Amino acid sequence: MTIRIGIAGISGRMGIYLAEEAAAAATLAGGTSRSGAAPGGASYFPDITALAVESDVVIDFTHASTVATHAAALAKTETPWVLGTTGYGPEDEEAIAAAAKIIPIIASPNFCTGVNLLLLLAEKLGHALPPTQYDAEILEMHHRQKVDAPSGTALALGRAVAAGRGVELEDVMVSGRHGHTGPRKDGEIGFATLRGGQIVGSHSVLFTAGDEQISLTHHAFDRRVFASGAVRAALWLHAQPAGLYGMRDFLRL
Repeated sequence: MTIRIGIAGISGRMGIYLAEEAAAAATLAGGTSRSGAAPGGASYFPDITALAVESDVVIDFTHASTVATHAAALAKTETPWVLGTTGYGPEDEEAIAAAAKIIPIIASPNFCTGVNLLLLLAEKLGHALPPTQYDAEILEMHHRQKVDAPSGTALALGRAVAAGRGVELEDVMVSGRHGHTGPRKDGEIGFATLRGGQIVGSHSVLFTAGDEQISLTHHAFDRRVFASGAVRAALWLHAQPAGLYGMRDFLRL
């Protein structure tokens, strides 16, 4: 039987790509939309619960404000959830964790294979390079419409470096330097955020010592790479038991 994939926010920029990829790889159940209609003749559902009832798995790239509501609705209908939304807070994380006791959830700030390999390398370099000798900086640039900063992927890269160093990112993170900041402290993980044009996504992790620099960079040229990765993850997730998964689980990294 073909898996039915529902798309939360089907008429949005990512939603359209997700719908196309879902229709090509499985059965597109339809989607929710703030516009009150679904593009391309797809079935429209008035809310997340109605969509979940008719879907075997729901892909959600909507907005941080919907996370807790969607978590509760999908747990109630026992519908697996692919979550690509970024910018949510601790209370939303608690809602996701609670839902994961009932349904399988794969949550990731980025469903691109290349980015997830970059995360793995960032952690390994964070572990191998002494923070007293190698300063870690993360640079990201996105389109001018992006509302959260640093990006979810940039934060994930920071957490990867921190994990490699055995520390919590929140204890060493420095974002948006301005004014007289004083000299850089050992072990800081710095973030620089750029916005402009229609850049899909560009992320770099820099490890800089007094005598060398190591740079890891990933550029996304087409949003479809995120959609195709999310649909592949949805097909995998459908067969998993309840729990909270990441792209490393899916990619077996």
